[in-house]
Amino acid sequence: MPPTTTPPTTFQLPYVARLGFVLLSITLLVYWMHVLGSIVTLLLFSIILSMAMFPLTQWLEKKGLPSAFAITLAILAFTAVFVGVGFVIGYEVNEFMQMLPQMLSKVESYAAQMQQWAYEHLKISHKMQVNKLQEYTQNLSSKSGDMVGSAVTTTGSMLGMLAIVPVFIFFVLYYRNMLTQFLYKVFSHTPKSKLNGVFSKIYEVVHNYLYGLFLVTLIVGMLNSIGLLALGIQSAFFFGFLAAILLIIPYFGILIGSILPIVVALVTKESPMYALGVAGIFFFVQILEGNFITPYIVGSKISINPLAAIVALFLCEMLWGIAGMALALPLTAILKVIFDSVSYLKPYGYVLGEPEVDKERELKSTKIQALERELVETIHETTDEVKAIFHKKKPVKKAS
Repeated sequence: MPPTTTPPTTFQLPYVARLGFVLLSITLLVYWMHVLGSIVTLLLFSIILSMAMFPLTQWLEKKGLPSAFAITLAILAFTAVFVGVGFVIGYEVNEFMQMLPQMLSKVESYAAQMQQWAYEHLKISHKMQVNKLQEYTQNLSSKSGDMVGSAVTTTGSMLGMLAIVPVFIFFVLYYRNMLTQFLYKVFSHTPKSKLNGVFSKIYEVVHNYLYGLFLVTLIVGMLNSIGLLALGIQSAFFFGFLAAILLIIPYFGILIGSILPIVVALVTKESPMYALGVAGIFFFVQILEGNFITPYIVGSKISINPLAAIVALFLCEMLWGIAGMALALPLTAILKVIFDSVSYLKPYGYVLGEPEVDKERELKSTKIQALERELVETIHETTDEVKAIFHKKKPVKKAS
């Protein structure tokens, strides 16, 4: 009788120990992502922008250009677009600077009116008001030096880091095949077909986000500018597209961008109703953008619910500042793709996405649209066949 072999027992840690290990790992990951925030954000921006440049690079390579030359041309093309946008913004900023003397004189008149109102209604003498104003001015001037120095240092470091982004993009595109093989080796127990599916979904999500953001920025910028032109606000296109560009910060960008034109309307116009009109225009455009424009253009490719987007926005802002706010939505969408592809992480992908009811309704709508297209094509084909039969049976007139 052969000896019976008992299967080896697998040791499993208790749930509390596993939970503690996971929380410790997340804590260490977040800590090092915060400590190395500058290099991490640069790499993330470079990876996302390299995905945007990949189609042009691939097209140039198919035309027979060497890989390094094709990548360089793609980077130069995108850089030229950004430089062109920068020149337009600089021109608008120059026009805005020409408005400053008028705005300052208006502010002085408002300050005089406020002083008179404080004297008449609050019984605060002009001398006390001037003393308090001088005190606040001295405090502000003492702090402004540090603020300006910090701003100059931060701006210089940001510009220096932005100069490195094209280098990162070049090497990410140049070594893309090696990076793919690296991921194959890291996840060697996962079938390559499944990994390729995840890579394709991430690529599609990032492309849809960038393309949708570009179209939404154009549409929202035009709507803002038309509304500001109707109210007669100076530099309408600058303020309109500035607020639209800030859409890169979800839900709050357009609200931040509306503050400056509201202040300009208060200063340059006689009636405060113009400022109220500016606020109404931006609020109306925000409603259109959030409920109609972005859902229609971006669609279900970035299926992140608003609660998850806002939480991710605040968390990334605490982690990386303004750069984190810009990265919040694409990173959350990428995480959702990864969570949906791993069996034990699917609940987390579910809580990040839209409700299933909306997905089912969207799927039914897609099927109905497909049936409508098939029906129209069938009607056209049937009409063409009937016309062909009619032309064949049409009697030919005999020559007299």
